[in-house]
Amino acid sequence: MASTSSSTVRSHPVVFTTQTPYVLPSQKFMIPLDWKRYQLSQLINKALDLSKPVPFDFLVRGEILRTTLLEWRAAKGVGEEDTLEIEYFESVIPPQRMSDIPHEDWMSSVSYRIPQHFVTASYDGHLRLFDYSQNPVIDTSVHQAPITSVCVVPSSSSDTESRILASSSHDLTACLTRIYLSPEGPSASTVASLHLHTSPLSCVSSDASGSHLLTSSWDGLIGKKRRKTAPVNIKRKVPIAVLKSHTAPVSKALFATGLHAKGKAYSCGFDSTVRTWDVESGVCVNTVNVPERPMLDLAQTPDGNVLLAASTDRTVSIFDLRVSNSSLSSSTGFMMHPATPSCIATSESGKQQVVTGAYDGVARLWDLRSTKGAVTSFRVWDGMKVLAVDWAGDVVSIGGEGGVEVWRIAGGS
Repeated sequence: MASTSSSTVRSHPVVFTTQTPYVLPSQKFMIPLDWKRYQLSQLINKALDLSKPVPFDFLVRGEILRTTLLEWRAAKGVGEEDTLEIEYFESVIPPQRMSDIPHEDWMSSVSYRIPQHFVTASYDGHLRLFDYSQNPVIDTSVHQAPITSVCVVPSSSSDTESRILASSSHDLTACLTRIYLSPEGPSASTVASLHLHTSPLSCVSSDASGSHLLTSSWDGLIGKKRRKTAPVNIKRKVPIAVLKSHTAPVSKALFATGLHAKGKAYSCGFDSTVRTWDVESGVCVNTVNVPERPMLDLAQTPDGNVLLAASTDRTVSIFDLRVSNSSLSSSTGFMMHPATPSCIATSESGKQQVVTGAYDGVARLWDLRSTKGAVTSFRVWDGMKVLAVDWAGDVVSIGGEGGVEVWRIAGGS
């Protein structure tokens, strides 16, 4: 047993684990009870003899350690002889603001899914494309009313000069817009309009293959559409299925991800429910009621294990899909916010982290293994709401009443 304590300081037996490449040999340490995160991080670095210091954070029984071990032990009622298993992971470097992209109108949605380019959707009905240096590339009017969301439709094609954007709007339609990034000059054209809804659309989303789309609306309906674009003329498309079950406006519908994703989708709405759908049959197969919590946004981690739903009661509900074979049950936790959370983005790299944006103009980074408080937060605007967030690589793009800002988040695991 390795000892790190002096004779005058009480200690506690600890075993360290990690999912990072920085693995310690299996052994038990006697850790001084007055140690905090900094001393523990120094110990890991010294034990591994790292040439360049790596800061670590520590999880103790599902909670990030923010106090001394003595204070944590007293709060949890842990006995002196109980060996603690502590998981360490790379600390998140404080988010850095990289740049902003000014807009004259509110930004309802933003995407960084085209390499080196940002796509923004605005309340003025325009889709815009900016390069990584924030230079405008394309500005095209697509809708006759505010746009509520935009997504880059995945494609298996090797054509890197052409992409399809799907957008939803208050004008009761969703549109498919093809953008060209050819050497001769960028251009954009609307190739299809999608019709079903009798009230403003709240969102449009694509499956992983890009072959199907889901639209959600304030009319309580969800439309499933096959994504095929006409080569020249604008094509008016109708849904191949209509998903009916919500009793109030639907905030978002998305196709499931992960091992159990095939044929499944999730949705949330102002009826305070999160629903699971068999999209092949169009049947709602499961409903979770969360009383008096109208839902504003929905996201799923890339591995398909966790579903997250933001609501007007200033919480983000966490649904662990592993506890019931990927079926929804009651929420397994909450992320509390001081203001209404409006949007959620998960890390595509498989990290246990999510970013939320809220009406107080603040974005927050959370670790799903410890949701008592945010890992860090960064104020984007004063007195203006965050309405959209996207996370790709280490770049977080944020849209809202103040336009668009680009931040960098590095570290964590």
